[in-house]
Amino acid sequence: MAPAAGGGSINPRDVCIVGVARTPMGGFLGFLSSLSATKLGSIAIESALKRASIDPSLVQEVFFGNVLSANLGQAPARQAALGAGIPNTVICTTVNKVCASATMLAAQSIQLGINDVVVAGGMESMSNVPKYLAEARKGSRLGHDSLIDGMLKDGLWDVYKDYGMGVCAELCAEQHGVTREEQDNYAIQSFERGIAAQDADAFKWEIAPVEVSGGRGKPSTIVDTDEGLGKFDAAKLRKLRPSFKETGGTVTAGNASSISDGAAALVLVSGEKALKLGLQVIAKITGYADAAQAPELFTTAPALAIPKAISNAGLEASQIDFYEINEAFAVVALANQKLLGLDPEKVNVHGGAVALGHPLGCSGARILVSLLGVLKLKNGKYGVGGVCNGGGGASALVVQLV
Repeated sequence: MAPAAGGGSINPRDVCIVGVARTPMGGFLGFLSSLSATKLGSIAIESALKRASIDPSLVQEVFFGNVLSANLGQAPARQAALGAGIPNTVICTTVNKVCASATMLAAQSIQLGINDVVVAGGMESMSNVPKYLAEARKGSRLGHDSLIDGMLKDGLWDVYKDYGMGVCAELCAEQHGVTREEQDNYAIQSFERGIAAQDADAFKWEIAPVEVSGGRGKPSTIVDTDEGLGKFDAAKLRKLRPSFKETGGTVTAGNASSISDGAAALVLVSGEKALKLGLQVIAKITGYADAAQAPELFTTAPALAIPKAISNAGLEASQIDFYEINEAFAVVALANQKLLGLDPEKVNVHGGAVALGHPLGCSGARILVSLLGVLKLKNGKYGVGGVCNGGGGASALVVQLV
């Protein structure tokens, strides 16, 4: 065991986080919609490597999440990696674990001694997902053809019950007694926390600014803030109609996460490599876990995964300083807080996906980047990130600030 450049102790096979970055979260058809998911991924990877002081030639493998891959071309993770300057000899794997990204796979490869330098993360451009002519391949015959929205079909739809994810959120609200008022209050809190963090420059540590072309001879612009925060209107939010259940519905566009574009990346190295290169270690990954239950109950699967991850890290829940639980819907955070008995002041303290946005394949990585930012600014030691996955699953990961 030896001291790390950033303080604390590091063992040779510890999984060390040495660089992180995320793009701003762009709104649907908003500021970042002219950029593909793979371009956003390249920006996040390149920025994370620069912050880690890691030359791209040292990277041995890339695991990158992406859910809505239609029309992106072959091997999206490889596109993002090569676009960030990583050599074409590096192995890349695209992971569709819905919202969970790919950090656990990267961590495992280091723990097993397979790799010493790995890039993990995720990317999504929900704005650029095409619509499908599903029957056209078989021959479009006489009559009208129907378009299928690829974003809904492949990202936001329960294939087992044949309804939207929002219907699952309504089921969650019913089962756990979460009212419309509670969800709206939580959503407003998420926005207020996000705006406060932005105003305090808390996100500067996380965000890699993105240059967006102005088009038609106009100058390019630099986007360095989350687009959704600028659209907050508490009074309007409270007046929105339910989106998924006309009578007695509680889930609205305002208390659900927004459709978004973005990417996030983390650079992971073994403790041995961190010590050899004298790298500044931000945190160690000390535990992780997956859990699953019935597909329509995906909303509360984090309450199963989070205790497993904490136990696998050799910790007690009382030792965790802060949590990030992905706000696919406000009711997800509220129900999991309730099930786990969490202090709301320790959960999503800089706002969550309701306010910032939820680019599907990016979100597992994004909440880890946000969690590390919270731990640094709030002088925390241990943090947990938990994210639900469509299909009934959830993933959770424990980090220890160094």
